Amino acid sequence: MGKATGFKEYNRELPDKISPAERVKNYKEFESLYTEEKLNEQSARCMNCGIPFCHSGCPLGNIIPEFNDAVYRKNWEEAYQILSSTNNFPEFTGRICPAPCESACVLGINKPAVAIEEIEKHIIEIAYEKNLVKPTAPLIKSGKKVAVVGSGPAGLAAAAQLAKAGHAVTVYERDDKPGGLLRYGIPDFKLEKWVVERRVQLMEEDGIVFKCNVEVGKDIPADELVRSNDAVIMAGGSTIPRNLPIPGRELKGIHFAMDFLKQQNKRVSDIGFDAEDILATGKDVIVIGGGDTGSDCVGTSNRQGAKSIKQFEVMMQPPAQRTQHMPWPSYPMVMKTTSSHEEGCDRYWGINTKEFLGDENGNLRAIRVTDVSWELDVMNKPIKFNEVAGSEREIECQRIFLAMGFLHPQYEGMLNNLNVHLDERKNVKAKEGLYRTNIGKVFTAGDMRRGQSLVVWAISEGRECARKVDEFLMGHSILESKDAVNQFEQVF
Repeated sequence: MGKATGFKEYNRELPDKISPAERVKNYKEFESLYTEEKLNEQSARCMNCGIPFCHSGCPLGNIIPEFNDAVYRKNWEEAYQILSSTNNFPEFTGRICPAPCESACVLGINKPAVAIEEIEKHIIEIAYEKNLVKPTAPLIKSGKKVAVVGSGPAGLAAAAQLAKAGHAVTVYERDDKPGGLLRYGIPDFKLEKWVVERRVQLMEEDGIVFKCNVEVGKDIPADELVRSNDAVIMAGGSTIPRNLPIPGRELKGIHFAMDFLKQQNKRVSDIGFDAEDILATGKDVIVIGGGDTGSDCVGTSNRQGAKSIKQFEVMMQPPAQRTQHMPWPSYPMVMKTTSSHEEGCDRYWGINTKEFLGDENGNLRAIRVTDVSWELDVMNKPIKFNEVAGSEREIECQRIFLAMGFLHPQYEGMLNNLNVHLDERKNVKAKEGLYRTNIGKVFTAGDMRRGQSLVVWAISEGRECARKVDEFLMGHSILESKDAVNQFEQVF
């Protein structure tokens, strides 16, 4: 424990941000880093609890009290070793993770939680600065070949772990650059792409081969990939967006959120594309969907110079704080205001979209909506909504971005070619805890297996799947288990 009285002496503080009026002028990250003194204070707030619930809150099982203690003592090599023993990409999670570990922080019972996510980001950035982050692949190789399909966080984590185990790994990506969601799904103002490229370069130094502009099942037969490798991991994500098939859906100006975000990421990286421009400049924008993807659309629309921005959510407005139905240390479904909302956005809760309205040229001009009220069960969970009589109205808009989540992976191509089994949620079915599909040496991980989820869960899935592949190939695995105690004992 860094300082026994630290949690009493210091309040939670986050690094300074560039003001909303300034940061919307570009697409760069806008959060500064702690001073050395502030970082020391924030790490001192960790109480080194007898039962550190932050471990269970983190899908990766990060060993949080121990790396906080190392940060307090300014032992950066130890802090990095502890953090990297459970997390392949702290530079990603330290920027874009919703930090479920902080929701489970014991200090959070009656005080603001430890700033775990920020400390994590500082550890990895200091480790890069001090040249502590190096390739980990062994000189002696296993002689086994593994193909990983998809270079999002799950695919990258699986590839990194398998290379660490000494296997020859090739990653196939249908886009022009590696990264998947990290590169083309998350705006640069949350995750600049040099951060992704820095990690990919390190993985290449580990011997991992990236083959881009290759869609398995289209550019290369899926069964051929299976035949030519000792194992295959499918980590293609959950990529089919939820649609809103109401009257007027065919009008010009209605787009899926990811099409909008991907285009802008390519513009920022000066990468060309063939599709027609999707821009919010000078438009009245409505984002349908209240999650992080919708928030990203808000931030991007602000930077493009939208005339106005509204965000709709059919669910009722969440409470500002925990209620009796969401006790600590469960993840609280409370009101979340993101940095994009701070930059300008009118938010509407309990609103249902009925129809898209167009002009004589087939362009979107407005949206017809109604307010709704929700019926709740005994646990205060919404079960059914009813339209509020007399609330129907039109709202002017020229751009709609649909950000209502994703349904399942793409079936066309690889999945259909291999005839893999699906579960009841229409995701790829894998044996529980084994990540193995009905095809002998084909495994799956990430959103393709568990459904739309968090980046931190994708990394966890990739790591665990890699361990099962290593066991499959070698009869046992040298890769760390998810159990945080075991991992800590292996590192130290």
